Amino acid sequence: MQYVWKTLAASILFSSAGAALAQQGETVKIAWLDPLSGLMAALGTNQMKSWQYLAEEFSKDNPAGVKFEIIPIDNKLSPQETTSALRSAMDQGVRYVVQGNGSGPALAIMDALEKHNARNKGKEVLYLNYAAVDPDLTNSKCSYWHFRLDADTSMKMAALTSYIQEMPDVKKVYLLNQNYAHGHQVSKYAKEMLKQKRPDIEIVGDDMTPLAQVRDFSPYIAKIKQSGADTVITGNWGSDLALMIKAANDAGLNDVKFYTYYGATTGVPTAMGQGAAGKVYQVAYAYPNLPGAFSDVNKGFKAKFNDDMYTGAVYHGLAMLTEAFQRAKSTDPVKVAAVMEGMKFNSFNGEVEMRKDDHQLQQGLFISRWEKTNADNPVDMENTGMTFVPVKSFDASVASTPTTCQMKRPS
Repeated sequence: MQYVWKTLAASILFSSAGAALAQQGETVKIAWLDPLSGLMAALGTNQMKSWQYLAEEFSKDNPAGVKFEIIPIDNKLSPQETTSALRSAMDQGVRYVVQGNGSGPALAIMDALEKHNARNKGKEVLYLNYAAVDPDLTNSKCSYWHFRLDADTSMKMAALTSYIQEMPDVKKVYLLNQNYAHGHQVSKYAKEMLKQKRPDIEIVGDDMTPLAQVRDFSPYIAKIKQSGADTVITGNWGSDLALMIKAANDAGLNDVKFYTYYGATTGVPTAMGQGAAGKVYQVAYAYPNLPGAFSDVNKGFKAKFNDDMYTGAVYHGLAMLTEAFQRAKSTDPVKVAAVMEGMKFNSFNGEVEMRKDDHQLQQGLFISRWEKTNADNPVDMENTGMTFVPVKSFDASVASTPTTCQMKRPS
């Protein structure tokens, strides 16, 4: 594994050849605020371990000379609990916070930091969003203190519908999503973009399910079957997606393809198994067998935890911070935020850019399909003998969508 980190360090663009290290030997505390209880606990635990594992690896060798400490706090997937968790983290001297599951908790963090940072000069806190993908977070509700590492819902739908545009067998689409901001956005952009790219496609269903509350998806699967749909588009994640796929398999829904955002998340590979081969697709900024650092990290993570790492945005976050610390010669969030605006840096999927206008990372996206492992795609997800195999890639210019953000920067 060590060569991966050396390669990363060597590839990062230094602001000047003889630049001093940011704060040699300093430990940077990062609060992780996501669910460790409830139906999404398994997913949250995986992501917490991902942050801890990569923080440990980046601490061994990075150009800023800093070490990272992850402080996990269970936010119970609740905006109110997230606000309390954030206060607890700040009381511990944390200046950096990461969160990804749910746009409600993301907005709670953004609102709290806007107030805190305006009132507490010299104690500002910066938020790295690694998975909350509501486009409004970098549009109408954008914040200077918020940086998103994942591709937003509209970006992923742009890539997904561009792929579906080339699939003549897709004729009837059923939309099944979680009943909160992200789910509504998936539905909205799917209908808009399919109408533009494939006006012949018929939307035969558009349902919303309570977030992390449904334990039996068989009634929804029955509706899909009755509708005559040949395709389902879903932004569901965690247990909501795993239970949905399980119900589809149990019902023998063999002729329907599922286009997902989060097919690799905890429990979903097991629910799919070999019976879903060729029927489930995923749009994402990575896939398990992506050559280079991501698959190498995945192997190390699996060797340590017997689990799969699927949240590559964790790597984005730590690579971006170490580069920004080095360029700013500081770990002060005010100086670091100024450097990260518009910054290009190298990550596991090549050079990416943190767009200055809205703090939305610009990166390429992949469409991958659930298939048996093979020599070119050996990563075995959840010990199923299956994996996601790439079928199409889109560069950042194709996957990007415009922003309406009117960024208010501190004076």
